[in-house]
Amino acid sequence: MSPSSPLCILYSQDADFVRRIKAFVGALAEVRHVSAADRLDAVLQQTSPALLLLDLRAKEARDLLDQIQVGWPETLIIALGTPRSEPLREAEQSGIYAADDLQLDRRRLQALVARGFEHLRVLQENRELREQSSAPLIPEPMGRVPMPDRRESSMPLLRFPRVFRRFDNVEALLANVVEGVADATGVGRVGIFSKIRQGDRYRLRAGLRCLPETFDLEYGERDALVRWFELHVHLIFRGNLTQAADHTQRSLMRRALDTFGAEVIVPLHARGRIIGWLFFGHRATGQRFDYHDLEGLMLLAEHVSTVLENALLYEEVGLQKTLAETLLKSIPPGIIATDEEAIIRWFNPTAEHILGIEAAEALNQPIEMAGGRLASFLRETLDAKGNLPSQQWIDPNTRRSISVETRRLLDQKTPLGAVAVIHDLTAADTLRQKEDLVDRATFWTDLAASMSHEIRNPLVAIKTFAQLLPERFDDADFRKDFNEIVVQEIDRLDQIITQINNFAHPTELVMKPIDLRASVRKAIELARQRVPKNGAAIDTTLPNDLPKVMGDETALTEAFAHLVANAAEATSGRNKPKITLAAKQIREGEHTSSVIVTVQDNGKGISADLKDKVFSPFCTTKARGMGLGLPIVKRTVFDHNGRVDIDSNPHGTSVSVMLPASPNGH
Repeated sequence: MSPSSPLCILYSQDADFVRRIKAFVGALAEVRHVSAADRLDAVLQQTSPALLLLDLRAKEARDLLDQIQVGWPETLIIALGTPRSEPLREAEQSGIYAADDLQLDRRRLQALVARGFEHLRVLQENRELREQSSAPLIPEPMGRVPMPDRRESSMPLLRFPRVFRRFDNVEALLANVVEGVADATGVGRVGIFSKIRQGDRYRLRAGLRCLPETFDLEYGERDALVRWFELHVHLIFRGNLTQAADHTQRSLMRRALDTFGAEVIVPLHARGRIIGWLFFGHRATGQRFDYHDLEGLMLLAEHVSTVLENALLYEEVGLQKTLAETLLKSIPPGIIATDEEAIIRWFNPTAEHILGIEAAEALNQPIEMAGGRLASFLRETLDAKGNLPSQQWIDPNTRRSISVETRRLLDQKTPLGAVAVIHDLTAADTLRQKEDLVDRATFWTDLAASMSHEIRNPLVAIKTFAQLLPERFDDADFRKDFNEIVVQEIDRLDQIITQINNFAHPTELVMKPIDLRASVRKAIELARQRVPKNGAAIDTTLPNDLPKVMGDETALTEAFAHLVANAAEATSGRNKPKITLAAKQIREGEHTSSVIVTVQDNGKGISADLKDKVFSPFCTTKARGMGLGLPIVKRTVFDHNGRVDIDSNPHGTSVSVMLPASPNGH
């Protein structure tokens, strides 16, 4: 909570009532809840004049009402009780600001509290005016105001080297600073407010004999007290409050002093910013602070600022170190880091598991401790000017399949060493092998089913003619038909075997920069020879500025021919069959990154149950054919480092092939 904003004190022991009041009043002010009667007086001392919501059902509420009216006459009391109850009637007759039903609704309570704050503001202004009118007139200075004679401050400086011995524990360090400051100044109450990290709120980090409520206080960066310190950059001293011309600032400073139970508050600066403040209570002797004492406190605060700044930096570095270590220990890959001399400086638990080496044995040892292959790779990385490609091998110690990627460690341009990121591929390789076995079994099952279907038909025709041949050998027409059909079916069998053989043993690609337009045009002619004419118009868009791609022209022509042939077969039976073939370039900044060729038809589309299987071998909806067209397309595009995508709906199918452009574009 921040006491610089409007503050409302709530005394109650009813948790539900406290939650309801905070929900109702939270939009107007911060609510400080007090449940113990013996702490209410201390809270009022910190915040007076204040607005107090008093739950008349709470313990000692009636006695507290009388005590507050006598001891804190400027406190505005709003008593809340059960209607027509004796405590509420007594409160109404006691002369307090207001008494009302504790079940009053949100609007009535907010209006009551708002009027109370306005009444407090008027009382505060009247008090400021009375103090201003009663203050002695100070004549205008005619020249330079003479400073008091300098004398040695009665406050010796802390022996800060002794303080720094506790730097391994920031909380203990700040507690040590507070004790040292209290001892040096002879002050009974001392506290340090600071942020823990950038963007955090100011809280009491260490204190000696501070009021318990002080530990609950919080200040934001734009809080009125923090803004005042940033603007005025000097201490607050209770003895100088009357010299403040602005009663709002005077009220702010008095409230801060009362809140901390302090006589002096000194801001702490670092790098031009407020990092906190140091507050001092009364001297143990009761003696007042004079000008020389304030100078001593300012000088002391400069040293404390240095300690606090270093403590906050140490804390931030410690936090970052803890986060980094936790991250490196928790991430799935193994991490091994070395310095410039190839000495192991970091070895996370995952690396222990993958390599079968204890970190305690490897740390501060040459990288050869982690294995010869890894040591050679890391030393190569230390000597290299750029990044090396990742490597994969079987670890001789654990027999795990691992992939290792290395990087130089640089602080801007200063070399620090190298790091190896180790991935355990054993499980993935095992799973891939199992999937390969399943895929292989599926492949042969599908192949057997497809071949039995494709081969049976030609064999049936050949067998039929062979059986009829003895009876009809003298029939010239029969012999002619026999010759044509048998040869045709044998050619069909040969084509099936050739297709399977080509799929199983693809020819080696010859990669060179090629013009895709020529490949696409050849593919269209090839598809027209394979598919009977169905009247489908092929609309082509091939820009003249299309960049070349690195590819094998024969393989790409075959792939595009499969796509055009599939589109032609898909549009068979349509009233107005149409096929669109278009190519365009994809740019990244000023350079062309790839070329996309799209073949689109207005056929009936691909059924939902086949969408995920269209690239699988032997998946086909045609009465005849092996279903190897799209698998060949996918493999060809993959071999060209490209990508193929299919988008299909009942109104047609679109197949897009993306191929990387040639590095020079020609």
